[in-house]
Amino acid sequence: MGKLFTNRWVHTILLLMLLGSILHVRMMDYDWIKSLRNIAFDTYNTVRPREKTDQVVIIDIDEESLLAEGQFPWPRTKLAKLVDNLHNMGAKVITFDIVFAEDDKASPRWVIQHIPDAPEHMTTKEFFNTLPDYDELFSESIKASGNVVTGFIWSNDRKATRRKPHESQKIRPAKNALDLKETVSNIPGVTTNIPILSKAAAGNGLFGVSPDVDGIIRAVPLLFRYDEGEETTLYPSLAVETLRVYDNPKTLIQIRKLKPEEAGPLDPPYKMQIGQFEIPFDETGLFYGYFSKQRPDDYISATKVIHNKIDPEQIKDKIVIIGTGAEGLRDIRSTPLDLYIPGVELHVNVIEQVLTGQYLLRPQLIEGLELVFTVAVCFMIIMVSPFISAVILSALTATLILVISYGSYISFIERGLLIDPVYPSLAILIIFVLSSLLSYIRSEADRRQIKGAFGLYVSPDFMAELTKDPDKLKLGGEVKDLTVMFTDIRSFTTISESLTPEELIQLMNDFLTPMSNLVMENRGTIDKYMGDAMMAFWNAPLDDADHARHACEVALKMNEALVPINEMVRAKAEKEGREPILLNAGIGINTGPCSVGNMGSKQRFAYSALGDAVNLASRLEGQTKEYGVSILIGEDTRKAVSDFAAPELDLLRVKGKTKPVKIYTLLGDADMASRADYQGWMKAHNAMLAAYRVADMGCAAQDLKDAREGARTVTGAALDHYYDMYADRIAALTKNPPSDDWDGVFVATSK
Repeated sequence: MGKLFTNRWVHTILLLMLLGSILHVRMMDYDWIKSLRNIAFDTYNTVRPREKTDQVVIIDIDEESLLAEGQFPWPRTKLAKLVDNLHNMGAKVITFDIVFAEDDKASPRWVIQHIPDAPEHMTTKEFFNTLPDYDELFSESIKASGNVVTGFIWSNDRKATRRKPHESQKIRPAKNALDLKETVSNIPGVTTNIPILSKAAAGNGLFGVSPDVDGIIRAVPLLFRYDEGEETTLYPSLAVETLRVYDNPKTLIQIRKLKPEEAGPLDPPYKMQIGQFEIPFDETGLFYGYFSKQRPDDYISATKVIHNKIDPEQIKDKIVIIGTGAEGLRDIRSTPLDLYIPGVELHVNVIEQVLTGQYLLRPQLIEGLELVFTVAVCFMIIMVSPFISAVILSALTATLILVISYGSYISFIERGLLIDPVYPSLAILIIFVLSSLLSYIRSEADRRQIKGAFGLYVSPDFMAELTKDPDKLKLGGEVKDLTVMFTDIRSFTTISESLTPEELIQLMNDFLTPMSNLVMENRGTIDKYMGDAMMAFWNAPLDDADHARHACEVALKMNEALVPINEMVRAKAEKEGREPILLNAGIGINTGPCSVGNMGSKQRFAYSALGDAVNLASRLEGQTKEYGVSILIGEDTRKAVSDFAAPELDLLRVKGKTKPVKIYTLLGDADMASRADYQGWMKAHNAMLAAYRVADMGCAAQDLKDAREGARTVTGAALDHYYDMYADRIAALTKNPPSDDWDGVFVATSK
């Protein structure tokens, strides 16, 4: 399984599957993908906002107007005067971003209804009957102007619709564009102007917006679909109607679907012809907004117009849009440039874009090309990544992302094309990251394989040190305290005689593998293997403050590790009908200053340790069979693990040394040493050694009997050979008493 996940072809398949998932995400066009794309386009619009024109003026029913003229809605006579004055000033088009859905309640005919029929009020009623109706006056001003556009608004409540939009404002698309009636956004209901005003107006347009999921308006509908029974009707937006009346109130809106021979590769499928204006749009009827910054200088207070307090040149030949900017009346919207702007400015932006021909387009071909480009580039990265370095691949990926981003920005500025830079860049980045990660995994696997092979000869810790500091791979070393361990198989020659070479190798592997694992798992370093023997040490190359303790813990675990190995040996011997020869290991441990480092020649060297402490550890391992114990440790090691169960065995002068050393056997850890039976036995055992060393052989012999009995309770028969050896010594010294300079030291004659 490990090799499967490091296989180059498996990595390629995984990357291709990821590419398929990336492609699926784009085709589904989830909201988060749209949001990222919108962020890019918003950034372009923010960095390079559209320059506003001086062809549109906003007449604002602002706070100043409310203070001067009173609470809104005003009597329609004020609005009639507003229209008359704008017309007289030469306004090209007058557009109301307001719906007059109710009759004017301030009109005399509405006031009469609230005057009692009592005789004393008859004169008042007759007077009001002589006054003109305000809605009629307003409609007369609208009709006389001949260039007023009123608006009606969509409603989400179908039941709220009390009257249909004015019939004259229907759009009759060409026959090849009738499919728009199925794709343009449908409006559930409408709130229209009262008929007397709609009929008098030169145009009626519907206004309403569809914010994106984040509440920001980026596209404005040019068309709306209104269904009534089986009949579907298209209506223009307020901005479209304003442009139509601006061109000529008698101009008809023509919509057609471009034929293949007419359309360029980047042209949207539909065009709206309004006299001199030709507006491209897609099947949804949406118009992408290219917004300018807010325009406070283009606002004129409505009260100033009503009272003729402005220069007519501010109005002459301009498109005038009347909206409400006062608190409580304003229609607040959000655009990529501004979070809070009056809704009237949305109409202004659309109108100015058409007047200047600054369109933003995102044809379906662009979306298809984005997908093809993304797949092609990602596939290229997948194919070339195994053969180029990580630096080159990173540079290639960064270059591609920069080219995509720059190309998208230039397309926006120069051609008005909305090319998504985020999805291709994100897809390329994801493929690059995963490709790099898989390459890293593959490289690490190769490195681990080499490291694992080399690690058979040197400590993994030393390998780690070499990785951090390659300068350590040279001749030289240092002197430091180490704990050194030697292990050896007892009766190896006898065992080897009963096995074939293959069986002998397998047995050695079965023995040395768990022993080596124990050493390395407990911060030890394996120095070398010598046939059936192994040398290891602690506290180098990495510092280990508890090196003696770790070495002793490993020695105790080694005896446990031999149990399953011996079970296999026993099972095999029984199968072959012979007596099993079980494995027993002799372990010698000593602590002391050693020279440790890379030793050998310039052509070949190894990380090893030398010194008296090393030699003594080797001698102790050799003496384990003489004393009949599995583990012998030196005095310095015993001091470092004073809480362990490690009784003293002898005062020994090993071969090649003049100074005697105390030797100890390691029986168990601190838990064993704290047991009452162990402590009781230790009193008898230490008493035997004390009597022996002062040549009191009578007491020594008696103490030996007590110590042997205690030892069998604590350790079983583990120390029988040792006590037999001491019994022989005491018997010999009883017959031939030692000299007066007796020091109790035993001289070893073998290594």
